[in-house]
Amino acid sequence: MININSTGKAKNTFDAIVIGSGISGGWAAKELCDHGLQTLVLERGRNVEHNKDYPTATKAPWEFTHRGQMTKQFLQENPLISKAAGFGEDTAHFFIKDKDHPYIQEKPFDWIRGYQVGGKSLTWGRACQRWSQYEFTAPQRYGYGIGWPIGYDDVAPWYTHVEEFIGVCGTRDGIAAMPDGSFLPPFDFNCAEAQVQQSIQQHYPDRHLVHARWAHITQPKPIHLEQGRVKCQARNLCMRGCPFGGYFSSVSSTLPWAKRTGNLTIRPFSVVHSIIYDEQKQKAIGVRVIDANTHAATDYFAQIIFVNASALNSTLILLNSTSGRFPNGLGNDNGLLGHYVAFHNYRASVNGTLDGLEDRYFYGRNPTEPIIANYRNLEKQDTDYVGGFTTFMGAYRQRLDDSRTTETIGAAYKEALTEPGGWHVYMYMQGETIPKASNHVRLSKDQKDQWGIPLLVMNVGYDDNDEKMIKDFLTQSAAMLEKAGCKNIQQYDNHQAPGLDIHEMGGCRMGSDPKTSLLNEWNQLHHCKNVFVTDGACMASTGNQSPSLLYMALTARAVDHAVKELKRG
Repeated sequence: MININSTGKAKNTFDAIVIGSGISGGWAAKELCDHGLQTLVLERGRNVEHNKDYPTATKAPWEFTHRGQMTKQFLQENPLISKAAGFGEDTAHFFIKDKDHPYIQEKPFDWIRGYQVGGKSLTWGRACQRWSQYEFTAPQRYGYGIGWPIGYDDVAPWYTHVEEFIGVCGTRDGIAAMPDGSFLPPFDFNCAEAQVQQSIQQHYPDRHLVHARWAHITQPKPIHLEQGRVKCQARNLCMRGCPFGGYFSSVSSTLPWAKRTGNLTIRPFSVVHSIIYDEQKQKAIGVRVIDANTHAATDYFAQIIFVNASALNSTLILLNSTSGRFPNGLGNDNGLLGHYVAFHNYRASVNGTLDGLEDRYFYGRNPTEPIIANYRNLEKQDTDYVGGFTTFMGAYRQRLDDSRTTETIGAAYKEALTEPGGWHVYMYMQGETIPKASNHVRLSKDQKDQWGIPLLVMNVGYDDNDEKMIKDFLTQSAAMLEKAGCKNIQQYDNHQAPGLDIHEMGGCRMGSDPKTSLLNEWNQLHHCKNVFVTDGACMASTGNQSPSLLYMALTARAVDHAVKELKRG
């Protein structure tokens, strides 16, 4: 039984509905509200307000009961979520618990989630590299994917639109593989990072180690102050929630901005069951919601629907949105909904020590990392695999040099703690993976969650292309560190399952041909044009750069198109 408020359907009707309040959902809300549309944002988790709901933001380490660690019992009960990057006693409130949100793994897949207003924008890594034209064209050029229906020039002005609002630091380096953006001043290299950069310049003229391009305000502009956000304090406690708004999140930026227009309604604890399709009108007319606490079902109605629940949840919702017209999921005439799921490969890393520079240190806790832009398979395929990889690197001084003392308590130990140890340098990969039809998710036929929604079945894994890329990354990165003077170089393949990268993409991919894709060049479902998907589900390939900036740009672009279409009737 669907419960409609007694005041009638009108109270549940909006101009637009946005499913999800994270990075892309927040941007959809902002843009829709800026255009004057009464907008409902549906979030399955609890409400979170900037500052008010950051309980650990300013705590000192000794103020945590377990000094930042989780109890053995918690780790035993939550073996999956506790593996997430940045997870700890200080951030656990922004992540789910395993038992509350089950799913089915036909192949190992670590699905990392944070269900609250703001979603994973509160805990994301914040790297913001632009895709280049290479990433938009490579899958078709090298034959490992379909052609994108758009190119870099289509997205470039929207990248700028987003960067100027959220605040992205970096330098304009003129690298074709990682186009320049609209940047605030960067966080500078420390002395060891600068030494590695100089070595790479000397030995590898086609490789470029550049300052981090990160969503941090290093020099606020009027647009940031208008949002109530100020300079990043270099605390590197971002995942607790930033009281200064120094890094971008939906909670500190886009959602408050949308709220100020008077056009925004946020409904937390709203688990989306499905999108409602009207077969007579031949379009979607609303969204069916299950209250997370009472389990009561309610329908909400709108002319435009944006699906931004994160790649796998958005795919789940679309698969569960069945009707006489779409028995296999909304817009799923070709049967490809849920297929071509991909991710980023984070398995490989190298590290080493760097002698000297012991009279040098650095200021603050830099929340960013320098980037080596992709140097593989650009103008031509120059390896035995396809795709490329971004390399993140950094250097730091260890907190205690073991050579200073063998004591673990007392005056000598305390004295040793006053001096940092030697320099350590690391690199790790963010590698492109190939979208394949065999890598898919689907709905369980017999298992449901507590809200009566089918569980998602995961069948996503690595392939031989990934193994070849890992081997190349390890070889090349170790060689770069060696040439930079590093010693004790070690190479690692952690063999982590897909998903732990938290960069899942695909499932409802863009494309020019409705026979091979679900979305058109404006992120509209080919067969249901008033439904837009602009989160990771829309990706036709993964590229090698961090994807969140592209999601935001695609969302702003899609809203602009949707509003123009709406005005045209």
